Amino acid sequence: MVEPVGSKLPYMAVPGNHELDIYDSTNENNTIYTKRFVMPGNERYYSFGVGMVHFVAVSTDESIDSESTQGVWLDRKLEYLNKNRDSWPWVVVFQHRPIYNSNNIHGIWKGRTFNSSSRYVNPEVRGWPTDYNTLIVKHKVDLVLNGHVHHYERTWPVKDWDNVTKSYENKQYPVHITCGHGGKSLYARRVETNDTTDERYYKDSYTYDPQPAWSHVRNHTYWGHCELDFLNSTHVMHRMYRMQEEEAAETVTITRTPTINTSLRISVHLALFMCLVGRVGTAFLTCFVVCIVLYFCSARVYTERSIKC
Repeated sequence: MVEPVGSKLPYMAVPGNHELDIYDSTNENNTIYTKRFVMPGNERYYSFGVGMVHFVAVSTDESIDSESTQGVWLDRKLEYLNKNRDSWPWVVVFQHRPIYNSNNIHGIWKGRTFNSSSRYVNPEVRGWPTDYNTLIVKHKVDLVLNGHVHHYERTWPVKDWDNVTKSYENKQYPVHITCGHGGKSLYARRVETNDTTDERYYKDSYTYDPQPAWSHVRNHTYWGHCELDFLNSTHVMHRMYRMQEEEAAETVTITRTPTINTSLRISVHLALFMCLVGRVGTAFLTCFVVCIVLYFCSARVYTERSIKC
């Protein structure tokens, strides 16, 4: 299924519960994933840059608190990226399980405590969702892309579950997008499992409770896919398509506050210093013009480098 696309285009994968959880991978414990995908770094969490966007993959079935290897790595990586917005104005994290999810099948990912008496013994997973949410807000991550839940959902910019900004213009916090409606059966009704026979059956109840304030749009009745078009350093266009429809069912533009290029910022400061030294006359006027030109160049330096994914 993946080979026709993955053999011709860059195909960046991130593991989820079916790859890392023992009960979901028939005791393979990540073997199937690592044998079929060759990703950067340790292949489970890594990052790479494409033009003006830096993508960061995280593994939701591993700990991400401050004492974990992944947590320390992510904190340092995001800190570095946030200090280098002149190279990558956009920082996008992608992962399997969402921490903002209003579909009550799966719910919000909260990690896992070790339970030796469970039928399936899996390792403890710490730091989800609070430690992770703190990191992505602290380092000003722009977008978080998710799967796992078989529906579509897009949040407002969210600081946490109680602090929401209902606007995509000059957003200050991450926007979370779950595109899990690509083909598997949709989570429109609750699914229960018989503990004795393992038989799965549908209950006569729906998976949506009242929509929380942080959830802007959600749908569990249409299959589809999502696309992102990074237009420049401040604008990204998100589109959601329903299956077999050519026109996008949703088109949303998300903007961020411009980031002045670091090298150009230094040039501006140097030019201003020269202005003060020159004080008056032609030198002052020349320096003033240089400062204005550099300012506008720094705000527009990425406008011609659009990226679509």
